[in-house]
Amino acid sequence: GWVVGVTGGMLLALAMQRLRVVEWAVLPLVVLSQTVPLIALAPLVRSWGAKLEIGSLAWEPWMSVAVIASYLAFFPVAVGMLRGLQSPDTIHVELMTAYAAGWFATLVRLRLPAAVPYLLPALRLAAANAVIGTVVAEVATGLPGGIGRMILGFANFASSDPAKPWAPIFGAVALGLVAAGFVTLLGRSLSRFRRGEVVA
Repeated sequence: GWVVGVTGGMLLALAMQRLRVVEWAVLPLVVLSQTVPLIALAPLVRSWGAKLEIGSLAWEPWMSVAVIASYLAFFPVAVGMLRGLQSPDTIHVELMTAYAAGWFATLVRLRLPAAVPYLLPALRLAAANAVIGTVVAEVATGLPGGIGRMILGFANFASSDPAKPWAPIFGAVALGLVAAGFVTLLGRSLSRFRRGEVVA
């Protein structure tokens, strides 16, 4: 879900940066999408997904959870990357134009490196959102065996075995830390573009 959300957010940011009319039309909808209660959306995604038939591909219950996780993950990436792509100074953009650089060359050589300090905090936030989305979607869709269902099931043992409900909670925390650690490793490989991260 995190990978799908990050990919979708990046593509959406590229489209909004490329065409101003897309930004005007889509950005308000992107912001508005985050006001929909996740606990109400998850059962709808599962019921709609169950009706999908693409050849021999059957919709599995975990796919609904992945869609909900990506739904929460794409927002910070789309907004953060768009802000980063629009961050180069006008003088730098005009210099690329003076060199007769096209949109793609300007994107690769100027806009993407400038977006790195904005993108890395957005990726960390997206990773945390994906974990939250997964837990909530597992509870709302009734997917067995997941962290969300374990939290719900072990809550009954809060008085008799207080340590038991904390196990899946720490599992969710560990999963979020692993995702954030992956983003940190990615940031190290892009360290020459990190002039100073912008707080998300």
